[in-house]
Amino acid sequence: MAKLRIKLNRRGVRELLKSQEIMDECVRIAQQKANEAGSGYVADSGYVGKTRASAMVYPSSAAARQDNYHNNTLLKAFGGALKVRDKE
Repeated sequence: MAKLRIKLNRRGVRELLKSQEIMDECVRIAQQKANEAGSGYVADSGYVGKTRASAMVYPSSAAARQDNYHNNTLLKAFGGALKVRDKE
C-alpha cells in the first residue's frame, strides 16, 4: 500500500489562521472562559497578529488579579492545570 502524502498550501493555511471566522471563535472561547473564571475577568475583542488571530483573557480588578495569583484561576479555566496520567 502506498504512503499517503499531504502537502499543505501554506498561503491558504496562513489566510485561514488570520481569518475573521477564526478570530470570532477565539473571542467566543475567551468570553466563555472569562465567564467560567468568575467576576473580575474580562476577554478582549481579539486581534490579528503576524501569524494568527488570537484573543486574551485577563483579570481586570485587583481582587481578580490576587485570586489568579493565589489560585491559578485562568490556568484552571483553560485546563492547563490538569494532569492526567494513565494507570497501567
